[in-house]
Amino acid sequence: MSLITHRLPGLVLTDHEFRVPLDYTQPEGEQLMVFAREVVAPSQEQRDLPWLVFFQGGPGGKSPRPDSRNGWLKRATEEYRVLLLDQRGTGRSTPVNEQTLSRRGTAEAQAEYLMHFRADAIIRDAEHIRGLLLGPEGRWSVLGQSYGGFCVVTYLSFAPEGLREAFITGGLPPLAHTADEIYHMTYRRVLTQNLLYFARYPDDQTRAQAIVAYLRANDVRLPNDEQLTPHRFQTLGMGFGMSDGFEELHYLLEEAFVEGASGPELSQSFLYSVMSMVTFAGRPLYAVLHEPIYSQGVGPHWAAERVRTAYGEFVLEPGKPVYFTGEMIYPWMFAEDSTLRPLAAAAELLAQHDSWSRLYDAECLQHNTVPCAAAIYYDDMYVERVVSEETARTIAGCRVWVTNEFQHNGLRADGELILGRLIAMVRGER
Repeated sequence: MSLITHRLPGLVLTDHEFRVPLDYTQPEGEQLMVFAREVVAPSQEQRDLPWLVFFQGGPGGKSPRPDSRNGWLKRATEEYRVLLLDQRGTGRSTPVNEQTLSRRGTAEAQAEYLMHFRADAIIRDAEHIRGLLLGPEGRWSVLGQSYGGFCVVTYLSFAPEGLREAFITGGLPPLAHTADEIYHMTYRRVLTQNLLYFARYPDDQTRAQAIVAYLRANDVRLPNDEQLTPHRFQTLGMGFGMSDGFEELHYLLEEAFVEGASGPELSQSFLYSVMSMVTFAGRPLYAVLHEPIYSQGVGPHWAAERVRTAYGEFVLEPGKPVYFTGEMIYPWMFAEDSTLRPLAAAAELLAQHDSWSRLYDAECLQHNTVPCAAAIYYDDMYVERVVSEETARTIAGCRVWVTNEFQHNGLRADGELILGRLIAMVRGER
């Protein structure tokens, strides 16, 4: 474990590196490095503060890189020493990407390796780190955003003795629903978001249809030379569940075309922006593990692709409205995204794998004693509210705040307010 400290106005940041087993059933086997950044206010640096561990959304998302004392970190550092965890495979932890997986050789070896990067392994890492930083009897608090909330519920299921309190924002997972059931709910929610989007920006339907027609008629290449197909363009609805998602797409579409030498064509600035939105170069784990995070036992078998056939609204046909898809991963992405192409065979094995370990223990949750509070976003496009409420009722003592004031990115939009309210709820002050 090495320690490097940096100071910036309002924050003291200390780097930590921890060696952890790839597979906790073989603790002396292959090791990974897990990186975490300790964050504390300068005025609190020498105090013996309780720890708060942050679990980032994803899967495959690295922890925030703080540049100032604001948002939820401002509230947290009033009384906690915060640990920003780069979950295994992300950020400065031992990375998972095309380059590192190529060392594994066969697709079978890659898939076997990738099975060790779900929430159960992430929580075992956290427990290992807790023992090193706090000792075996020490307990800490946890905050999970989105997929990070899934990880917190896994923590409450299998290692609650390590926790003093738990906060969850937009991340109460399905405990027993299959991936198919989840995607039926998600497609309906995404369709609703499309209707809201086009009600706000009705002219964008004409623009979207024009772009799809142009992509059908032309071999359009993104700046990285990957083809922009109509169905790849359709995935730009990924951000519709964020507070700024509608505007991000609207301002992109309204500047899509320019007059070129032969008439209207898609602008270079449009194509550069689209490339940044559709590539998985910076988050391959998200694509590879997105459906397996719902798997307990039976595999997902490309649930989003199969369930999509029940929702004809998303079929792209001339003369039909264009509706954007959301947080779905499709097998064709592993052919069209050059950074995913080398992982296609391993992703197929993971999709068909039918012996996934359990991620949650409903019986343990029903007897939970860890003080817990969760924010559920009423119109959440990524984590279905009805399912979240079911899970909240399963977790004994979990206090819930259901709100339509925020979208899924509420913690980013007003984290100081949200974390402050959850802390007050856990302490019986609200």
